[in-house]
Amino acid sequence: MGAFRILVADDHPIIRFGLSSLLGSHEGWEVCGEAADGRDTVEKCKRLKPDLLVLDISMPELNGVDAARQILKHNPDQVILVLTAVDSEQVVRDCLEAGIRGWVFKSDGTDDLITAVEALQRRNTVFSSRVSDLILEGYKQHRVAPAAADIPKLSPREREVLQLVSEGKASKEIALILNISLATAETHRSNILRKLGLHSIAELVLYAVRNGIIHVQCPPELRIPNPKAERNRPAAPRGYADFPKPGNGQARIGPQEVN
Repeated sequence: MGAFRILVADDHPIIRFGLSSLLGSHEGWEVCGEAADGRDTVEKCKRLKPDLLVLDISMPELNGVDAARQILKHNPDQVILVLTAVDSEQVVRDCLEAGIRGWVFKSDGTDDLITAVEALQRRNTVFSSRVSDLILEGYKQHRVAPAAADIPKLSPREREVLQLVSEGKASKEIALILNISLATAETHRSNILRKLGLHSIAELVLYAVRNGIIHVQCPPELRIPNPKAERNRPAAPRGYADFPKPGNGQARIGPQEVN
């Protein structure tokens, strides 16, 4: 019996390295490839035919949801485990509808990931308990405040164009990536704006973020120094170096007592 072959798809190289090392060290498992964006993931799934795809949702060029849809349309038997930090009830629903068979959050432990892969290797389904919580919360919200009239749904191709536009790509780049004519790319762009009732690229980007088509990571929290606290900080004892504060570039040496 051959090794259980796994394809790892994540746009962060350190995470890919860590996942490949962790999964590849398990007896009987083999990491057969890595992918750094959604489009590369779709191509490598077709070419490598892995037993399992470990897939992030926040992927450039083609997000994980749309990548999964394309992969499962081509091969409905492909087993996919979502491993992500995305915490969205709508994204969970989209993945379930697409045919995803497993979901683990990046905040879960490595044991949870190993357990999930083992379950999928046995052809079972496995979902983090947080997935159930998200679906239940969404159900309660819809009961309290029913959703407004449905916005016209975009076609798979329009979703691809929408993501590429939201990532700042020009129509020429989009045409090249999707292997379509420039006129077709511009037509898709105009149709998306018209269908969604939007009037600018800024509105389009906001729509893409709100609907999980692209994901924006918040920058790390900055610690802003308190000038009052700095002034009230006790002075360094005499005879010891007063080490520099960040940014002043030098240390002041206090006077020495002579016995």
